[in-house]
Amino acid sequence: MGLADKAKNAAEDLIGKAKEVVGDATNDDKLKAEGKKDQASSSVKDAGENIKDAFKK
Repeated sequence: MGLADKAKNAAEDLIGKAKEVVGDATNDDKLKAEGKKDQASSSVKDAGENIKDAFKK
């Protein structure tokens, strides 16, 4: 996995966590769900990159 990909995924995860916290604090279910979606997307991308890395070795 490239360093840029790792940074991008980490940023997406942090943004998702922030959205979830703000959504929870403001009772905005849509924002909270969007944050969870961003985090899930980041996790899926990380898993895909880890699989690619495993086959490179």
